[in-house]
Amino acid sequence: MKYIDHHAHMVSRTTDDYQQMALTGCVAVTEPAFWAGWDRSSANGVEDYFRQLTEFEPGRAAQYHIQHYTWMAMNPKEADDRELSRDVLTRIPKFLDKPTVLGIGEIGLNRVTRNEVDTYTEQIDLALTHRQLILIHTPHLEDKLKGTRISLDAMSGFPKLDPSRVLVDHAEEHTCRMILDLGYWAGLTLYPQTKVSPQRAADIVETFGPERICVAGACDWGPSDPIAVPRFIMEMRRRGHPEELIYRIVFENPVQFLSQSSKFRIRPSVAKELAF
Repeated sequence: MKYIDHHAHMVSRTTDDYQQMALTGCVAVTEPAFWAGWDRSSANGVEDYFRQLTEFEPGRAAQYHIQHYTWMAMNPKEADDRELSRDVLTRIPKFLDKPTVLGIGEIGLNRVTRNEVDTYTEQIDLALTHRQLILIHTPHLEDKLKGTRISLDAMSGFPKLDPSRVLVDHAEEHTCRMILDLGYWAGLTLYPQTKVSPQRAADIVETFGPERICVAGACDWGPSDPIAVPRFIMEMRRRGHPEELIYRIVFENPVQFLSQSSKFRIRPSVAKELAF
């Protein structure tokens, strides 16, 4: 079955992972800007990373006929550094016209400090100014409910923000309802050890339905799985869900959200082929 992984940190993966994803049906990935595995010492380092996302990574993905898109942002783990964040934010606009950049992301909170909130809200404003989609990282806290609520409350201060143009990632059983009720998209992040397992993701879909829900592997520097989405597909099949429902979640839903950017285009040859 063809699928789109809307949240995959491919700069941290080997080329073999692209091959494995292609063999399991991946036709496109979108890569949010994130932490490099260590804190960077200057905005020049972050800008070089942006160049890697926009200039190098699309070619690496194309070797396996995977379309690569990306997002620009000051990531949550380094957002507490206000001096660095201010410098990075001045550099983001020049990347927004790049042909594979879909919006601002992933932005959000890590330890939920005042500095992080300031950087977060400045990037929401940046997205609105430049009419960009938004991808949000909700914090990894023991009290994830509180962290998600703070993230959502901050967006309420932007009355012009269209919730249908925002995807809130790392949703879980106890946060999905509040995200969906406010009109946002909910992303389920599939991890082998933390966040949501394929089994829990299937439970969430069965509880809340498929409307405005996407799943992604978000494979990154730590223990993670580049073919997490196919494992979700297998779990849904094991439970007897129809192929049309599974395809909606792993392909049609991300296409619906991402196509709000005029840059996101699934190749006609892919769109016309049999889905599964």
